[in-house]
Amino acid sequence: MLRALDIRDLLIIDHLELTFQSGLNVLTGETGAGKSILLDSLGFVLGWRGRAALVRQGADQGEVVAEFDLPEGHAARAVLEEAGLPVSDSLLLRRVNTADGRKTAWVNDRRCSGEVLRALSDTLLELHGQHDDRGLLNPRGHRAMLDEFAGVDALVGEVRTAWTATAKARKRVEETRAALEAVRAEEEFLRHSVGELDQLNPEPGEDESLDARRRQMQAAERIRGDIARAHSLLSEGAEGTMGEAQRWLEAVAGDAGEALDAPLAALSRAMIELGEAQDGVERVLEGLEFNPGDLEDCEERLFAIRALARKHNVQPDDLADYADVLREKLQALDAGDQNLADQELALKSAEATYATAADRLSAKRRDSAATLDAAVMAELAPLKMERAVFETLITPAEAGPEGVDAVAFTVATNPGAPAGPLNKIASGGELSRFLLALKVCLRGEDSAKTLIFDEIDRGVGGATADAVGRRLKALADGSQVLVVTHSPQVAAQGAHHWRVQKSVEDGVTLSQVVPLSADDRVDEIARMVSGDRITPEARAAAKALLQGD
Repeated sequence: MLRALDIRDLLIIDHLELTFQSGLNVLTGETGAGKSILLDSLGFVLGWRGRAALVRQGADQGEVVAEFDLPEGHAARAVLEEAGLPVSDSLLLRRVNTADGRKTAWVNDRRCSGEVLRALSDTLLELHGQHDDRGLLNPRGHRAMLDEFAGVDALVGEVRTAWTATAKARKRVEETRAALEAVRAEEEFLRHSVGELDQLNPEPGEDESLDARRRQMQAAERIRGDIARAHSLLSEGAEGTMGEAQRWLEAVAGDAGEALDAPLAALSRAMIELGEAQDGVERVLEGLEFNPGDLEDCEERLFAIRALARKHNVQPDDLADYADVLREKLQALDAGDQNLADQELALKSAEATYATAADRLSAKRRDSAATLDAAVMAELAPLKMERAVFETLITPAEAGPEGVDAVAFTVATNPGAPAGPLNKIASGGELSRFLLALKVCLRGEDSAKTLIFDEIDRGVGGATADAVGRRLKALADGSQVLVVTHSPQVAAQGAHHWRVQKSVEDGVTLSQVVPLSADDRVDEIARMVSGDRITPEARAAAKALLQGD
């Protein structure tokens, strides 16, 4: 519920503070007094698109603050939570428009975007009038209104879930089919490549080991001859010479006393070291022995691995993994037809589930449409439109997450006349009454939103205007309705009454909103009855209207 509205420096408003209550709130005043400015200001703070120039002439900026009550479970709470904004039992909206056109908004003292304001607006308020393109006159919202009247939230949720499942199944089929087509286009390449890779069977690290072995064999060819000559000298020359020297010295060691002990010991150690050198060189020679064909085989495999790596634009060590990738593609191709068939079967099942749910929803909509039509027709009779025909038209539409139905509210103002959209067929006064009757029927138990009717009684008077007023009063029972009206019959039904008036101060025109006492209401309604000159007869008529006579 809208609790308060504070407007500063907008259009012809200097400063205005309004406090609203539940029930039927009525705003009256002469044409041009500024009633529409109040709606412009409210639309501005709610993020609606409106006039470009709002700031009062001479002011640096204009500002609007609106306060709403948010009971537990109000839809605005979810919007606030999703936007990361503070949630409490009251909602404070503030928006500023500078003279150069910049707009800044706050929600509960936190900066926010116009998008968040508009999302909150959808949960807080509905504006209805002859040129309303946000509410009942907008055919795009008629299906949602019918669904709300029908109470088919669970069915709509079921259809939406089935639609999502069908969309996912269809996407899987399309992706599998595309993948199969792509694989089939390269099937010959895949089979040849996998065969080539399987035949070579490269292993990670093999390139490096083959290259090292190749270098070793190439080096062996260069150094083996020198090492063999050295081994020959160590085995034949050095060993024999040292052995013969050792025998000569041992033969005379007894005669030389201890003088030859140290040389003989050194010579013995040298013989041992020489043996170890011979063994080490011999082992090297054995390691350098290879079949000349081994080098050729090594080079042939090494070059084959590197050529295959260049062909597939991968590193040699990645060939094995690349072969696995190609094998998976082939396996997908081989199993693809069956997989695609299974997925197509799942898609048909999902489509059947969706069709069943959509058909049930359509049937419920058709039944509820007939009920709604009857309810609206019942409301039209007291509004002096008993000859008019209201019909909820349901036609096939492209399948979507909310079913296969297009819904439009149509009217025929006279029997035998062709039916058409609300805003195309009805005149101003007729349209107002259609909208009111429709809103009364669609209101249901939803009283969370504030309803605003902007001159919805235009073009009607007398008993019809009285019927409009009584419908508005009934609609406001347990909720909040704001009505901008020129009809004394409608104004008399209000629980709270404000007069919008203009004044000129120091050559500047300003708009004011004045709450009316009981006596003031009599004068205001009398003015609405008789014009500028209030007669005793007009006052008597006003009192009769207020008393319900």
